[in-house]
Amino acid sequence: MSDARTTVVVITHNRRDELLRTLDKLTGLPERPPVIVTDNASTDGTAEAVARLYPEVTLLTPGRNLGAVGRNLAARQVRTPYIAFCDDDSWWEPGSLARAADLLERHERLVGVAARILVEPGGREDPIVTELRDSPVEGPDWLPGPALGSFLAAATVLRTDAFLAAGGFSERLWLGGEEELLATDFATHGWWLAYVDELTAHHAPSPVRDATLRRVHGLRNTLWFCWLRRPAPAALRRTFFLARTVPRDRASLRAFGQAVAGLPWVLRERRVVPPAVEARLRSLTQAQRRSTARRYIG
Repeated sequence: MSDARTTVVVITHNRRDELLRTLDKLTGLPERPPVIVTDNASTDGTAEAVARLYPEVTLLTPGRNLGAVGRNLAARQVRTPYIAFCDDDSWWEPGSLARAADLLERHERLVGVAARILVEPGGREDPIVTELRDSPVEGPDWLPGPALGSFLAAATVLRTDAFLAAGGFSERLWLGGEEELLATDFATHGWWLAYVDELTAHHAPSPVRDATLRRVHGLRNTLWFCWLRRPAPAALRRTFFLARTVPRDRASLRAFGQAVAGLPWVLRERRVVPPAVEARLRSLTQAQRRSTARRYIG
């Protein structure tokens, strides 16, 4: 069942053991996809272990932590029409990459498909799956599943040329909710994203993570996104809502402080989306307020 249409891209930083488990899963897939790993300046022997144990994997070592931009670096090496992203603690289920490629070949305005996520051990559905399955975004009838306003990079297959044409993930945002800006730029250019229940990715959350830093970046990037793309009234409403509802602690203060510090470049690079795209974003308002993934706590 080998399938040469999709390359898997993984970014990693100081998670050698998790990455090696992921590579074991990926290199064992029946599709036999090419795999590219960007090691974001790990100091735990990650690069050496990958080179020794998985010589068939393309290993990129930029020498510094690029965050999500490490995916951009890898994408420039991709020679297949589709690119599937993984985190170092996630992997694709056999057959899902081939099915995703089939769907992208069939629908020319479909830029990407997001998979159901099962949390390991145990294989229970990630709570975010319900939000994807019940997406309020209205899309065309030809979509193979619910239309999405954004996606999760660890469980999505995209068109390589569209990803590169859009510039990939923002260097400014670095890491933490970086998908929302890219997804909105896709929509501005007439592309659609869909959730497809028959695709599956597995996620075994790594214990090696800084939850507070992730919250700071996630909140900061949400604020930056609003002011980069939303009309002023919508950006103000979102900003005031977050100011009222996030925890009143040092992490939230850091996030708002960083967001304010970035205002000069945000206003300089601000490009308000067309009304049709803003309508999609507006339809997500209530779902975002209820979302367990957007509580910005930790």
